[in-house]
Amino acid sequence: MDDASIRNAILTLARERGRDKTLCPSEPARALSENWRDLMPDIRRVASEMPEIEARQKGTPVDPLTARGPIRLALK
Repeated sequence: MDDASIRNAILTLARERGRDKTLCPSEPARALSENWRDLMPDIRRVASEMPEIEARQKGTPVDPLTARGPIRLALK
């Protein structure tokens, strides 16, 4: 899966939710592939490169590449 498709899927879902809501990184992965688990590292990597997206863990901003455990993505 190319980065542009991943970026588009993340942005589409984030914009649909709005600034006050978050999404699970598995949501864009599931929208892109039946083998969504294989995309999870790429989802986190691409999200980390997107200036308009913030990764959060328990409401606190985190680096999606180094955060351990579940994270959520949101528009900044």
